[in-house]
Amino acid sequence: MGMPFELNTMIITKGKEQRINDNTFVLVKKGYRLYPINIPTEVRRNIENESSGTAIIKKVEWEETKTSITYELISLNSTN
Repeated sequence: MGMPFELNTMIITKGKEQRINDNTFVLVKKGYRLYPINIPTEVRRNIENESSGTAIIKKVEWEETKTSITYELISLNSTN
């Protein structure tokens, strides 16, 4: 039996990210997702929106059919 998962190449926050400190955030998504770690990754609020910045994903955790990512925002394109 396989485990369903998604491969994501950008971070879509939908406004659900939580700030840990100045530029570090945690985002919890439903399902199992695989993200690139330690390379610049585009951040968007929604898939249709323009890029809001670039982040480096530091940690990905899978637990109870959820994926938690910890990322550091390295550039910001907009303040909104």
